Amino acid sequence: MANKAELDRILESLDATETLDGLQLIIEQVCAVFGVDHAMYHWVDSAGDHYYFGTYPQGWVERYQKKSYVRVDPVVAGCYQRFHPVDWKRLDWSPKPAREFLKDALEHGVGNQGYSIPIRGPNGQFAVFTVSHSCDDEAWEKLTERYSRDMILMAHYFNRKALEFEPDRSPEQAQPLSPREVDALTLLAIGYSRAQVAKTLSISEHTLRVYIESARFKLGAINTTHAIARAMSLGLIVI
Repeated sequence: MANKAELDRILESLDATETLDGLQLIIEQVCAVFGVDHAMYHWVDSAGDHYYFGTYPQGWVERYQKKSYVRVDPVVAGCYQRFHPVDWKRLDWSPKPAREFLKDALEHGVGNQGYSIPIRGPNGQFAVFTVSHSCDDEAWEKLTERYSRDMILMAHYFNRKALEFEPDRSPEQAQPLSPREVDALTLLAIGYSRAQVAKTLSISEHTLRVYIESARFKLGAINTTHAIARAMSLGLIVI
C-alpha cells in the first residue's frame, strides 16, 4: 500500500514525463501504490478532444464506447454535477440502464467499488481521475478514508501534466499566497491537524481559518484539500 516515498516517486515521474505515453506508464503504477485493481484518467481538452489513460481491460474500453455507456454511466453524471470526489456506492444505480451497465462492468472486471475525482480546468477543460477495486464496503471505506487526500493530490498532478500537452495553452496564473498562507497550507499538507498548525504558528484557530479561506479563494479551490493540491501543483508550496 501507499507510503510517502512511493507517492513522491510517482509525482516526480509526472513532473518529469514529456510524452502522453508517459502518463499511461505512470498510471499503471498508481494501482500498486494504492492497492487497487484499476486506475483511470480521462480528460476532455478545451477543443473538445478526448484522451484516456488507464488499466481497464481493452475489451471493456471498446465495449463502453460501442454501447455509448457515457449516456447512462452514473459516475459520469455524478462527476459533472459535483465538484467533490464521488464514491460510486453513493450514486443512484436504481434505473434499469444503470443496473445493466453496472452488471456489464462487473463482468468485465471493473470492480464493484470506485472513487472518482472530477477536475475542472481553464477554458472548459474537464477531467476525471478514478480508482476502482473489488472488495466489500468496509474494506473500501477504510481504503478511501486513508488515501482520499493522496488520491485528490494525484488527480490534480495528472491534470496539471495533461494541460501541458494542450496546444497553444497559456501559462496558468495564480494569485501569490502570503507567507502565513504558505506556512498554514504546508503544515496541513504534511499532516498536521488544524490545532497543531495553530499552535506551531502561535495563532488562534480562528485566525488560521481566515488564512486557509483566503488561500482557498486565491487558488479557486473548493475545499482545503483542493487548495493544498492546487498550491503544490503550482509550486506555491513544497513538502
